[in-house]
Amino acid sequence: MDRGVDREHEWRRARELIGAARRITALTGAGLSTAAGIPDFRGPNGVWTRDPQAQRLSDIHSYVADPEVRRQAWQSRATHPAWDATPTAGHRAFVRLAELGVLRAVLTQNIDELHQRGGLDPVHVLELHGSMFGTVCLDCGARGTMRDALTRVAAGEDDPPCPDCGGIQKSSTVSFGQALDSDVVRQSHRAAQECDLFLAAGTSLTVHPAAGFVDVALAVGADLVVCNAEPTPYDDVAAAVLRDPLDEVLPALVSAAETRSA
Repeated sequence: MDRGVDREHEWRRARELIGAARRITALTGAGLSTAAGIPDFRGPNGVWTRDPQAQRLSDIHSYVADPEVRRQAWQSRATHPAWDATPTAGHRAFVRLAELGVLRAVLTQNIDELHQRGGLDPVHVLELHGSMFGTVCLDCGARGTMRDALTRVAAGEDDPPCPDCGGIQKSSTVSFGQALDSDVVRQSHRAAQECDLFLAAGTSLTVHPAAGFVDVALAVGADLVVCNAEPTPYDDVAAAVLRDPLDEVLPALVSAAETRSA
């Protein structure tokens, strides 16, 4: 079914739902950060689309086994566009939902911390795939900052070992082949259970277990609003589907919540 046929109806329904919602849990993906200049992975101009070999940098088995993969990964971290990215109107929309008292949580697949940098209290943010701004040792578990590690890279260490035990370090993100943090998963599951509206923004809803939180919310009777440029597997069960740019969609939806609160 083409949910984009009656755009006016979808918009009207989405506004009604946001305006009536009392506890909103959101799932955000790469589509929210592309407007900030951070490319996605799988899109037409995605990092992996343009360079399929780049996917090896996010595979834990390749990372551990191949020093060259680690060297390339450190160089990629140093030049990642997230360092210079600025939060967008879409990110700020979630801050406003929190100010209105209706935001239960934002579950994000993004690793760029733009939600927090945009003003959203970290208590509202659950980073399903971790953050690129921290480091972790795969041997002893010691944690550090990415800036400190990259300072060592700039000084000539192309694969800086853990300063505590000499083990292999990586960014504090979840790579392919690694499990999500169990505490983050538990909190995300609870947030999905405790909402009356689940808002999926900028995510294809094809990556699990993240997409599975939609099922959790639907199981308790929450309404689903999907805001994504491309079709998702959940469009047919959504109460409303919006295809417009997120920097337009999210502030417009928040205005409906503001009207209810006025």
